[in-house]
Amino acid sequence: MGVRCFISVDIEDQSILDALEEAQRRLRGTGADLKCVERGNIHITVRFLGDVREGLVAELQRLVSDTAFNPFRVEFRGLGAFPSLRRPRVVWAGISDGVEELAAIFRRLEPELVGMGFRPEGRGFSPHITLARVRSGRNRDRLVEEVMAHADDVFGEMEVRHIRLKKSVLTPGGPIYSTLAESRR
Repeated sequence: MGVRCFISVDIEDQSILDALEEAQRRLRGTGADLKCVERGNIHITVRFLGDVREGLVAELQRLVSDTAFNPFRVEFRGLGAFPSLRRPRVVWAGISDGVEELAAIFRRLEPELVGMGFRPEGRGFSPHITLARVRSGRNRDRLVEEVMAHADDVFGEMEVRHIRLKKSVLTPGGPIYSTLAESRR
């Protein structure tokens, strides 16, 4: 059995987390069947890796630790849904500023990860913050109305200084994340 991992930018700014939690509260208020992401687990996924064999973890730690970039600003703006508003499975908060810088980090990491044996990311890179997973179609119309009503809300901005390799342990109460490595500046 491997170690479930992903590479992320963690959201630690309390005012942004407050704004995102308020958005989650409004989403829950629709009565939709949602599983909201816990405050301490809110992040931008740069690359999901899945189950990683133990021997590869040290290599990933080195890769993440050695990934240097200049700090940059990201702005969190708007709500949306994957795969679409007609069939929402994931409700997300979008990123308006900083997308190109995040994509550059992804493009730098991707060939290294493929070289380590990871499958190429087939869906492309679409930076966002997952706020909730939709578990059923209950009150879907109300949920979609709420998402559309907040399509341009600004949740705040922050400076990105690090990416992190995260370990994810799935539990009945939800995932528990821990940091395995952090990029240096």
